[in-house]
Amino acid sequence: MTDLSTIAPRDKAEILAQALPYIRKFHGKTMVIKYGGNAMTDPELQQDFAEDVVLLKLVGINPVVVHGGGPQIEQALNRLGKKGEFIQGMRVTDAETMEVVEWVLAGEVQQDIVGLIHHAGGKAVGLTGRDGGMIRAKKLRMLDNKDPSIEHDVGQVGDIVAIDPSVVKALQDDAFIPVISPIGFGEENESYNINADVVASRLAMVLQAEKLVMLTNIPGVLNKAGQLITELTPQQIDALIADGTISGGMLPKLAGAIDAAKAGVNAVHVVDGRVPHSMLLEILTDQAYGTMIRGD
Repeated sequence: MTDLSTIAPRDKAEILAQALPYIRKFHGKTMVIKYGGNAMTDPELQQDFAEDVVLLKLVGINPVVVHGGGPQIEQALNRLGKKGEFIQGMRVTDAETMEVVEWVLAGEVQQDIVGLIHHAGGKAVGLTGRDGGMIRAKKLRMLDNKDPSIEHDVGQVGDIVAIDPSVVKALQDDAFIPVISPIGFGEENESYNINADVVASRLAMVLQAEKLVMLTNIPGVLNKAGQLITELTPQQIDALIADGTISGGMLPKLAGAIDAAKAGVNAVHVVDGRVPHSMLLEILTDQAYGTMIRGD
């Protein structure tokens, strides 16, 4: 735990008072939080995250958590002697890998997060895209980045057809914090592994969220010199992708973020999950702890 005994009482009060306008502004609003990276694997950061989510709920903001689980899936596949394979940032998912993805995400990871939130004093409910028929999906058709005439088969990786948020809304109205695993289902009841960034972005749009917060393992979007860019518009992002500043795993993250910003989510925050309580600092203070992408 951080030692707060050195902070004078008056300063503590000042810090709390600074959060007031933000609490007032976002009261009753929905925030979708994509939880991944170090914040998810470091025990102290896990606790900070859970405390942040519970605090947001207690001050009248509605957090919805969508989690990933790349490292945990990788570990489970290694135990089975399987090697993870990626094409253009997407995990190739055969039937056996899909089974592993389901039990790791919906079993292990999701229930860990639910437990952490309960331990921090909140009430969480774990869901997958199957619950309440939430995430309908179809097989993702992945075209090659350089040659669109080539299509890569990435197996049971899903593309979202539709999201029905009614189960999420019902839980929110009843003081619960939904924790969602990014698994969808298809027409034949088959399961699909969906990129968690994409699920978080689409869910933020459907719920007309005030904010989409993406916890990552980087400080935010960096320029060519490695410096943090604290605010971006979708147009500026397009330029950064075109000149190669943004590439790799940031591409699916920002594609979803841009879509959400354009579709009416007021602000998308790409936040450094390695900083304790970075989410609260980004949402409830003037400090920038990541990159904010504003809608058009």
